[in-house]
Amino acid sequence: MKKGKMIVSTYQPFFAPFSGFFLKAHLSDMMVILNNVQFPQRTTWITRNRFKNDQGTLWITIPVWRKGLGLQRINKVKIYPEGNWRKKHLASLKRFYANAPYLREHLDFVVQIFSERFEKLIDLNMSIIYYLKKHLMIDTPLTLLSDLGIEGKGNELLIKICRKIGSSDYLAQRSAEKYLDKDLFSSAGINLNFFTPTSPVYPQLWGEFIHNLSAFDLLFNCGPKSHEILFLEKSP
Repeated sequence: MKKGKMIVSTYQPFFAPFSGFFLKAHLSDMMVILNNVQFPQRTTWITRNRFKNDQGTLWITIPVWRKGLGLQRINKVKIYPEGNWRKKHLASLKRFYANAPYLREHLDFVVQIFSERFEKLIDLNMSIIYYLKKHLMIDTPLTLLSDLGIEGKGNELLIKICRKIGSSDYLAQRSAEKYLDKDLFSSAGINLNFFTPTSPVYPQLWGEFIHNLSAFDLLFNCGPKSHEILFLEKSP
């Protein structure tokens, strides 16, 4: 814990998250994954993320069932199994990261996630999140919201999470400050802590550096140095 207080944070289960996801976990004593809140109806980081290729940004998107299903909770969303998207994604990553110094160390896992027939998106995403968390050497435990047995929305839900876990401190990105009701948190006896995710610069393939790609890009290029780059070095 940080100086005698327990800091809790939350995040939705993004697909192959960017490094800021893991920085937030690193700054917390516990991160709650919001796995059973409403799945966004529009484009979302829960189904896609950015890698890099010779043209710049390489989008990797996981197709899911949407049509006719209306509003869904994230942990109920199913992956669309048809088509050759698994082969295409795997081939793209192998091709464009072939010269990355540490691709080989992580290739078995990448092959596995695009070979295994995950039925639900949450299972794929959590498998990746736990893998990245391990290799970025982050010890912070993750807890699924669905395991806490609480319901709610917005500020109310976040306060319930803190109370359930027994935390008096909630960590949020500075960009989310305008959405948080400070008076409500104060009345509940919960301190709001804010941080601004850094975007460290590190060696990348394919020309000009692109910020905030999937953390896989960092691992493929920097391997065991990724932890130091992400948490100890200051971005220019």
